Amino acid sequence: MKTRSESHRLVKALVAAALLLVTIGVSAPTREIAARPQTDPRFEELAALVTEKMAEYRVPGVAFGIVKDGRVQSRGFGVTNLDNPQPVTSDTIFTVASISKTLVATALMRLVEAGQLDLEAPVRSYLPDFKVQDETATRDVRIWNLMTHTPGWEGQLGAPDRGALSLAAFMESMEDLPQLAPSGALWSYDNAGFALSGRVIEVVTDKSIHEALREGVIEPLGLGRTFTDLGNIATYRLAVGHRERGGQTMVVRPFPRGSSIPSGGVKMSLDDMLTYAEFHIGDGTAGNGQRVLSHETLEQMRVPRVPKHGTDDEMGIGWHLRNIDGVMTATGGGTSGGNCLLIELVAERNLAIVILTNHSDGWRLIQDVERAALELYEDLSMDPAHAITNRGVHETMPNFELLAEQPDLAQYVGVYRRPPLNSVTRVREVDGRLILENGNGNEISPIAFYAPDRAVMTSDNRRGSPVEFIRASDGTVRWIRSGGRIGRREQ
Repeated sequence: MKTRSESHRLVKALVAAALLLVTIGVSAPTREIAARPQTDPRFEELAALVTEKMAEYRVPGVAFGIVKDGRVQSRGFGVTNLDNPQPVTSDTIFTVASISKTLVATALMRLVEAGQLDLEAPVRSYLPDFKVQDETATRDVRIWNLMTHTPGWEGQLGAPDRGALSLAAFMESMEDLPQLAPSGALWSYDNAGFALSGRVIEVVTDKSIHEALREGVIEPLGLGRTFTDLGNIATYRLAVGHRERGGQTMVVRPFPRGSSIPSGGVKMSLDDMLTYAEFHIGDGTAGNGQRVLSHETLEQMRVPRVPKHGTDDEMGIGWHLRNIDGVMTATGGGTSGGNCLLIELVAERNLAIVILTNHSDGWRLIQDVERAALELYEDLSMDPAHAITNRGVHETMPNFELLAEQPDLAQYVGVYRRPPLNSVTRVREVDGRLILENGNGNEISPIAFYAPDRAVMTSDNRRGSPVEFIRASDGTVRWIRSGGRIGRREQ
């Protein structure tokens, strides 16, 4: 029997080993067809980059995969949990956060194909009791607005955990929700809209969102390690989120339950995510040959539906769209509880990329690996002047070039609010430059313009983070967008 001190030394040794694994990377076997044992050198180059960036950004675990022309390669790196280290494999379950929204959009489009739902219809056609503060928005907000983050209200609202009644209770809680912009006018990242879309699915199918997603997407695609509730994942290997605190990498506690399943509550393995990606760049059939969606509907989801004003990105049905060197990419990102994740489709090149990380700074690794993958596999390189915005996971513009002559700064100065949240952004002019501050007057970052109404933060820790100012029809600056969400300027 081990003494207490021996047990303590064993635990310390395990943690030390886990940290070493983060540095050198632990690789699960590459998921390839047996007839093709040779690994793609491009994949190996990216795997080496993943290992390098894990050490640089202190990311404990990563699951990474590529689908190219029907060939699937995947690998796990590092550990699931620094407090209870297990190797990440392609079967490890990750909380995929806002990537969940793409599954909801997929389920919804199956209902559209079946004639049970109309994208153009008002939400009230399916939810007669739906109501927000603004009568016009109550009447006019459409299903497609929910799918494109354009209903016009504050989106960072969580559904109360009421079990099977969570989404119904959330809809009821929206009654006093004010508008930040007219419905359909502006893109602003919106969890609330997707929560409401989940309630639409529940009513149309007469099933809980758990059942509707399972029967509409998870089972037809054969996703054996995709879940919407904690009970089912408890027996599987699970990656937990981490963050930095006081110079140490710490496990995020408590584990996020995710009562708003449509906004970010799905859990998936890398293998399932790659199967899901293959379906979306394919012809609409699952691996067993079952027709799940038409090819035309999959393409329709990736057609630009609205511009993200103030940027060069666009929004499809559930997918964030970006044109790179003339090639359209469709992305779903996720950030929740110390997890950062990305799925990217390049359908016209038969390519998909999946990167799952379990650290709040994992977006840095994702950004580096995503851009390297696009360049290695397709010779696609984003123009440094391309104006980006949030795709569900943070992203910066590392190579921006500021305007030699900055615009009149006075037109941007003001207080921007996001009711009903207590979120306030103040824009002040100090010594000839603009400063972003929070509601307490604490500096967030200086900003400077690289194009008209398009700015970036310039402080060291936020350098390159985009900020957009959006004008009303009369030409005055009316909104600010930071972190993908708009704030309305006080008059």
